[in-house]
Amino acid sequence: MMRKILCCLFALGFIFNLEARLSEVEIWDRYEYAHKAKVTGNPFDVSFSATFTHADTSLTVKGFYAGDNVFKLRFMPIKTGKWTFVSQSSEAKLNGLTGSFECIEAGENNHGPVQVANTFHFKYADGTRYYPIGTTSYDWMHIEGDYPEKTVRALEASGFNKIRMLLFVHNFDKDYPEPLLFPFEIKSQSKKADGSIAYEWDFERFNPAYFDMIEARIDALKAIGVEADLILFHPYDEGRWGFDRMPLEVSLRYLEYALARLSSFRNIWWSLANEFDYLRLQAPENWMIFTRQVVANDPYRHLCSIHGSTARYFDYWRDEFTHVSVQDQAPVEGHGRAATVRNIYQKPVIFDEVCYEGNMDNRWGSLSGEEMLYRMWQGIIAGTYVSHSECYMDAPNDYTHDFLARGGDFQGESWKRIRFMRNILEDMPNPLQLSDSSWDPYVSIAGPNYLMIYSGKEVAKEWVFNLPARNPSYPRIKEGTRFKVEIIDTWNMTIEECPIIFEAKNQRYRVCDKENRAVALPERPYLLLRITEVAL
Repeated sequence: MMRKILCCLFALGFIFNLEARLSEVEIWDRYEYAHKAKVTGNPFDVSFSATFTHADTSLTVKGFYAGDNVFKLRFMPIKTGKWTFVSQSSEAKLNGLTGSFECIEAGENNHGPVQVANTFHFKYADGTRYYPIGTTSYDWMHIEGDYPEKTVRALEASGFNKIRMLLFVHNFDKDYPEPLLFPFEIKSQSKKADGSIAYEWDFERFNPAYFDMIEARIDALKAIGVEADLILFHPYDEGRWGFDRMPLEVSLRYLEYALARLSSFRNIWWSLANEFDYLRLQAPENWMIFTRQVVANDPYRHLCSIHGSTARYFDYWRDEFTHVSVQDQAPVEGHGRAATVRNIYQKPVIFDEVCYEGNMDNRWGSLSGEEMLYRMWQGIIAGTYVSHSECYMDAPNDYTHDFLARGGDFQGESWKRIRFMRNILEDMPNPLQLSDSSWDPYVSIAGPNYLMIYSGKEVAKEWVFNLPARNPSYPRIKEGTRFKVEIIDTWNMTIEECPIIFEAKNQRYRVCDKENRAVALPERPYLLLRITEVAL
């Protein structure tokens, strides 16, 4: 009898401990509350929200219908300590629900959501620097089989820390297969004369299974430290399913539902559209209506931008946009050009499309690996950021190995250099900016007496030590400061230290070596010189 009593007490203790653990959520992680309630009418029409309260903070979040008579609330706590909540709803069964949980400190790999820092750059919420070195794969979340898992493994191996991707499925051509899931319930479907399928959608009812799939993909990215730059609208439907031409009220309803489900994911970014200007059935004024809908329904203010076709810039200075996301290769095809875009908008700039590495028979998908990496470094040295992708086709309209389209394994060469690139950036004391942008497009600075010069495609036998005296955010270089120079080969991924220790001699606008010495170079392109102070 005593043994049974002890076993029962142990079991109860285990249950209580389990419940305690379940009621603990890391800061910036996701708390989820589910409540089963059968309602009359369309459950997607039920208003459901909750106010979460901390000792000195309150946030209200919208809930959503998750299918199978289950309604959910999701919340990302932004402070440690006890949080309580109370729900509000038009449905009596969902009104006045209460609960609580304890928010604990972040775990080792939890740095929180990415935020703008120092006007032009980014940090995680815990203060850790974040350098967006991203890639693009439009449809990877929607591919059946093991392709999504391959994509996640490829991202983890490469070192990319951001990926742009479509929430709605992509129509690459008429033979591209139908997806397994759609975001809305299907009222009816029939075959057209050409063999394709015509759908009639119930825009009043979402398909929760579709969003479950999307959420599993985003969580898989979170597990490997990758930010999900989620594109909410795109023009690549071309009428096949009609998601590119939804009425305004349907689009706003879709945004509200998507935000209720996804805004609590700490690694989410919002991209209102890819090539918004090609969505020609959307009135131009709708883009700010959509943007305000996103901002109003995101209590955590995740990063938010919009992307147009080549050199189509938006009003990025508006407060709703946290950063510039633009398609334009011209600013990163030469030294220092990207800094002009940065100087105009006074926000972080990400050139999210500068053409892609690949073998396609067009002008935007046929860069060499060297050219792709060159454009990325040109943006970085100018104090901006550049996204990557690749599109290798086995044959016309064969997307089997096209990472831009479907994800999977990388086929090219530039991706192999991404982790090396990130290591160089993350070793810096601060992000880069040009030292004297109007006069010197080559020299960038990341902290007091910490400079970099990117040679790009230029090949030389030597570099004569010579730097700008002016630095926008740091003290001028003092005469007598001693420097070492490391030669970084960004393509071959090698670092070699020059044996000379240089000593600064001030001139009017420049700093040279007191003996006018030079660094011998290996006569190769794509070199990066790292110039740092040597302690006395």
